[in-house]
Amino acid sequence: MSGAPGLPKAVAGDALVFLDYTQATLDAAYDQLHYAPNGLDVVAAYNERSTEVRKKLPYTTHSYGASVDETLDFFPAAQKSSPLCVFIHGGEWRMGNKEMYSFLAPTLVDAGISVAVLDFSTISSVGMPRMAEQVAGAVEWIFQNSRSLGADPRRIFLAGHSSGAHLAAVTATRDWKGRRLPQGVIKGTVCLGGMFDLYPVLLSYRRGYIALTAKERDALSPSLHLDSLSGPLIVAYGSEETPEFQRQSVAFAAALRDRARRMHKVQGANHFEVLLELADASTPLAKSAIELMLNQR
Repeated sequence: MSGAPGLPKAVAGDALVFLDYTQATLDAAYDQLHYAPNGLDVVAAYNERSTEVRKKLPYTTHSYGASVDETLDFFPAAQKSSPLCVFIHGGEWRMGNKEMYSFLAPTLVDAGISVAVLDFSTISSVGMPRMAEQVAGAVEWIFQNSRSLGADPRRIFLAGHSSGAHLAAVTATRDWKGRRLPQGVIKGTVCLGGMFDLYPVLLSYRRGYIALTAKERDALSPSLHLDSLSGPLIVAYGSEETPEFQRQSVAFAAALRDRARRMHKVQGANHFEVLLELADASTPLAKSAIELMLNQR
């Protein structure tokens, strides 16, 4: 992997820190922009498309927790008792907001699926364990309020991209004891360009802003908690992702075995572009996600 196109070339004598990665090559393998020079332009397109959607598509904003960060935008489907997709955005756990991701709603709403796009605190303000608890709190609030919103509490799904895919997988594999939720509340999950084992992540430059004990690291690595997985899972990644984002997705899907509904390798897409596939009803990824959410019980 350290010889993959775009990675800094290792020199003789460089120490390997993980698999066949030196520190420099592992750092590059967890830097999405290293492999996606157009990444900031794609994110700008997220914003532009979302601004237009928010002008045209009805939605309401709700608070699901005590923090000012704990809010969500709810885009209702026309049908009552619709399935509901909870979208968890990415941004390295330290940036992004729900307003950027409204562009995902129309494709799902048109298919008869309501959408809740979450906001939550950043890792710098509350830490990763608290972020995971905020997402769990959002699911609990949605479950308790779904009927008044017009959605079916028995058909709640998750979707997430990048660090949001990690949080989605953490949520799909969590133990719900202590919360007012059934263990099987999540009926299925869609993870795009995610990280599912934090061990190599914390060997990379990202350890500079992710502070976790070994116990917390393992508790927040969904690949270690597959026995608790709730519902089938779709794993997707782009062919132009970094080698580590590709390896993590392939390894996670392989570990899931028959519990992974499908794995999508989106040809020609980098880390940022793969999310656009979910917003396009004509793509295999969007079709798989819609089929899952409409038919899984």
